[in-house]
Amino acid sequence: MSSEPVVVCSHLVKVYDSASGRVQAVRGVDLEIDEGTATAIVGPSGSGKSSLLRMIAGLDRPTAGSALITGIDLFSLRQGRRSRLRGSLVTLVFQRPSDNLFSHLTARQQLARLGGEEQVVSETLADFGLEGRADHTPDRLSGGEKQRLAFARAVVSGHRLVIADEPTSQLDGESAQATLEAISHLVARGASVLVATHDDRVLERMSSVIVLRDGTVATITSGGEELAVIDRSGRIQLPPLVRDNFPDRRARLRWDPDTNRLTVDPP
Repeated sequence: MSSEPVVVCSHLVKVYDSASGRVQAVRGVDLEIDEGTATAIVGPSGSGKSSLLRMIAGLDRPTAGSALITGIDLFSLRQGRRSRLRGSLVTLVFQRPSDNLFSHLTARQQLARLGGEEQVVSETLADFGLEGRADHTPDRLSGGEKQRLAFARAVVSGHRLVIADEPTSQLDGESAQATLEAISHLVARGASVLVATHDDRVLERMSSVIVLRDGTVATITSGGEELAVIDRSGRIQLPPLVRDNFPDRRARLRWDPDTNRLTVDPP
């Protein structure tokens, strides 16, 4: 396992123009995703989850800042080179299972077209519980089987990063559980999986959970401990239960250098 993170976001900003004015969807996000981890991004509607994922995936150009994948800034490249390199680095899994596959190809052909040798394809189908569906086209697969096949593409292609947007939202309990097993299988192989989700079943299986609020990283939970995040500008978001005790949005900060403890008190 490499020591360099698979994803490094530095002061990432995304601004959209709308009929009502400019909307800042992502506000200076600093973030690292380590290799061989499963990370969830959560937050209310409008918190910037989809915008953040699309920039990390190299689909949307940041307004400012950078998102590096394996040390590469995709948006420093010309469009053709960027598309080819993105295709060699990232597996994307979309919310609707049918959006992830070619409708006319069987499960075996979906993987073989990625350059997988016959033995590798057969072993991957078996690993993801799809050996009995190898010759089925997507219209003959369940939603869960389609999602597992979508994740299986990362094994055959050798991608180190998988980005999934609400991959279980349209699945029943059994299918969702099988999809979660597919994610665990990828992580065990050393891939990094980054998932936007509201599904508690998914969150239970994640190495860490990143909470976005108003376009910034509010907290990161890892190993059962929730930590507030201090960005590079020195800004910190207080958890809502703490913030609500400061109705004037003013606080006195005290830092004890002997204990390295920061205390937040009303003014």
